[in-house]
Amino acid sequence: MAQLADTERPFEFMSRLNLTLLTDLRARDAAELLEHLRVVPGAVIYHHTHHFLVQHQYLSPEPPNDFAFWVSNMLLEERLGEELAAVDVLRFATIHELREALVHVIENFLEGCTNLRVAPPGEEFYFEQSVSFVLPTGIVARNLSQFRDGLAQVSLNSISYHMFDARLRLEQGGDNDFSKWLEAALDEREVAAAMRRLDPYTHTEEGLRRQMIALIDARLHRESERARSG
Repeated sequence: MAQLADTERPFEFMSRLNLTLLTDLRARDAAELLEHLRVVPGAVIYHHTHHFLVQHQYLSPEPPNDFAFWVSNMLLEERLGEELAAVDVLRFATIHELREALVHVIENFLEGCTNLRVAPPGEEFYFEQSVSFVLPTGIVARNLSQFRDGLAQVSLNSISYHMFDARLRLEQGGDNDFSKWLEAALDEREVAAAMRRLDPYTHTEEGLRRQMIALIDARLHRESERARSG
């Protein structure tokens, strides 16, 4: 299949709206945080890690996740907060693996802790979860040029859905929707690999958009130059 030809497997850009729901669970100390972390739905883990990063990515440095932020600032347990902040969510392909990593950090801390600090009244950790509503944008791409134009048109919520949600919440092995389609439908392996290497947690969503468009523009430019010289 020619690299820039239309594909029979078009990419449909989707968007999503998030509704945040408060659960009936709260923690006053690290032991209660651990107890609830073991059993809360995966949507809760996602909300307090990835959703938190998306919301706060304009802060510098951005808070690593809700758990680390609360432990450091409300319990004043700096060591535990640093260890929770050091959990790299990009390493994990599933919510289950991420949950186990967070649980392991707190378990190790509690083994050597004889005096648990309790959060001040009103500063307990309240577990929340994200409920997503996925919506079609009406924008469809059948080749690389159309895909580039689609990236430029869609909302930041669409960028977030295909880059953030696909990586972990949808449990697609750490991949994103864009790279998967570029490789499988267009055989654009180089561009797909370059998009996989983009760290969605060190760019704003608009920055991600610009980076991805630049990668595609460079690819289209190379193809144009080759066509002229050929």
